[in-house]
Amino acid sequence: MDDPFQNLQSRTGHTMDEWMALVADSGREKHGEIVAWLKSTHGITHGFANGIALAFRSRGAPTSEEGLVDAQYSGAKAALRPVLERILALARDLGPDVDVAPKKTSVSLRRTTQFAVVEAASASRVKLGLQLRDHPTTDRLRSAAGMCSHTVDVRSVDDVDDEVLGWLRTAYDRN
Repeated sequence: MDDPFQNLQSRTGHTMDEWMALVADSGREKHGEIVAWLKSTHGITHGFANGIALAFRSRGAPTSEEGLVDAQYSGAKAALRPVLERILALARDLGPDVDVAPKKTSVSLRRTTQFAVVEAASASRVKLGLQLRDHPTTDRLRSAAGMCSHTVDVRSVDDVDDEVLGWLRTAYDRN
């Protein structure tokens, strides 16, 4: 895949490191402010301005998979890490094709498509999203919108029971 910023210096007169320093010196922190400032003050295109702003705002953020998970389950949410680990262990036992893909705010579980997503929704619960189209809801398994059709709240390792395993297995089998 080509680097979208390979022409940054030739088109804007500055390297990415130089842009990072200029943005830092500007004192701007919000994405929209940075983009507007780069476009109006420096006359660069929206694409480059957006990319520079994204790079600036993500500086110092964890990029490794383990770093992303550590960031999600830190501070007040640290006590929920065993819940995540239990869900991941069950998911990996479903089959050798399970791909665990940490993102900035969640951990995606995929085969050919995503079948579940695990998110530390608050300091007291993990939200397990499941792709279970046309599956009936229950008191625990609620209908949802978006990437997952259903969600279940998990507050402790004990909540990751046979019922949750069944829903996870069904989502895996269907996707």
